[in-house]
Amino acid sequence: MQNTSALNDIRVVELGQLLAGPFCGQLLGDMGADVIKVEPPHVNGKGGGDPMRVWGQGDEKVTWEVIARNKRSVSANLRVPEGQALVRKLIASADVLIENFKPGTLERWGLGPDKLLAEQPGLIIARMSGYGQDGPYSDRAGFGGIGEAMGGWRYIVGEPDRPPSRMGVSIGDTLTATYGAMGVLAALHVRDRTGKGQVIDAALYESVLQVMEGLVPEYDRMGLIRERSGSILTGIAPSNVYSCKDGPFMIGANKDSLWKRLAAAMGQPELGDDPRYATHLARGERQTELDDLINAWTANYTMDEVDALMIEHSIPAGRVYRAPDMIADPHFQARKAIIEVETETRGPLKMQSTFPRLSATPSSVRRPAPSVVGQHNAAIYGELLGMAPAELEALAAAGVI
Repeated sequence: MQNTSALNDIRVVELGQLLAGPFCGQLLGDMGADVIKVEPPHVNGKGGGDPMRVWGQGDEKVTWEVIARNKRSVSANLRVPEGQALVRKLIASADVLIENFKPGTLERWGLGPDKLLAEQPGLIIARMSGYGQDGPYSDRAGFGGIGEAMGGWRYIVGEPDRPPSRMGVSIGDTLTATYGAMGVLAALHVRDRTGKGQVIDAALYESVLQVMEGLVPEYDRMGLIRERSGSILTGIAPSNVYSCKDGPFMIGANKDSLWKRLAAAMGQPELGDDPRYATHLARGERQTELDDLINAWTANYTMDEVDALMIEHSIPAGRVYRAPDMIADPHFQARKAIIEVETETRGPLKMQSTFPRLSATPSSVRRPAPSVVGQHNAAIYGELLGMAPAELEALAAAGVI
């Protein structure tokens, strides 16, 4: 498939594993970058590859098909000097390096930013880690869930009378990857002006902290500590999931004018001006009472019936979707939010499309995830780096690739 996407002149080397680094690579690859993923080789038929190849739910592990799309795979043992030298040559051909190892690992392999930037001043290095590249916690191991806990997310998620909960996805990792990709785009812009690359330091906990809204200043000014509030956001009402005859339905009418329209839709227009509910602060004070009132109303209708009323009165609302609902929805279909990719070993597979949308240089899925570790060794090491087949055979025999 022809690559007309925004980053079609950018090459990325991805050294990361699991989620933060690879998701950053996925985002850049979707935007057109040539992403070369470096994976540990199989040794005597064992080990090797990114663990994401076998992660996911269900009998078939298909998460890899999403996170490794638009990538080419090479293998290299970064724990031996020969593998480190090989990857240094590969990085020399690239614009961007992505890694999400524990801080100090690249330096231990002789691939630290000081050495790489001395040889290649225009290189951009995106580093993702639990706690950042410096500070007293920097040498600690960190996963996305730990970043969510330290960044404030976990404490406020869940029911008030239960321990902190989590989302059903690894939001700490994907947030960090998204900020990492944002940093890469900013650094590429700077390089266009100066010719100089730089290092992007994206910590898991700080990525989560960025989306915590007023959590810190509320405490600083008022001593307020946000607590778990279940399905609601304290003081924002009405905005909740309500029960219809045939399932849950989300309604967000947490604005004075929207509340008046919802009251009219419920056939109780007098509630719109009722001083108990007419203002944002009043509704916040009676949040549970208001939710019970709305639940008593929705319980008499199907989701289709409530949906029609919400559309008629222009109130933000909708069903709580699962995967089958998304696939069947005409709006998802019209906007091609879910696409079908012809994978190498599993046939056609539905997955989320690229995002965000660019009008002139749209992102795209141009190649499926590589099914074999080191699948593109010959093409990349041979054609790109000019290595002879005999060299590659010797490296393979030695367990370097």
